Amino acid sequence: MPKKKTDPAPARRSPCPVACGLDLFGDRWSLLLVRDLMFGAERFKDFTAAPEGIPTNILADRLKRLTEHGVIEITTAADGSRHPAYRLTAKGRALRPVLEAMRDWGLKWEPGTQAFRQAQAPK
Repeated sequence: MPKKKTDPAPARRSPCPVACGLDLFGDRWSLLLVRDLMFGAERFKDFTAAPEGIPTNILADRLKRLTEHGVIEITTAADGSRHPAYRLTAKGRALRPVLEAMRDWGLKWEPGTQAFRQAQAPK
């Protein structure tokens, strides 16, 4: 008998949209994975190459969670390899303004972020 799929909705602290967003993205890694996808990452190895150094067990967990919540989807790799590729869904792409606002805030208020500005630009 196939296992019944459970609802991926996170336990919510309140109906506040900010709190609900934090329930899904409030950990240390999830928005960085969305950022990396916006910069062109698509393979597991791409995420492990990011400067933040996400542990592989946490990476696997976050990719699974973001997939379950419809933020990213698994797709066939463009090169035809057996390794899966990941891409943002419309729901995930809708986070671009959020990440851009966080980037702009960091550039204005956090010292040492200017070098990153020149090196990175979302695709």
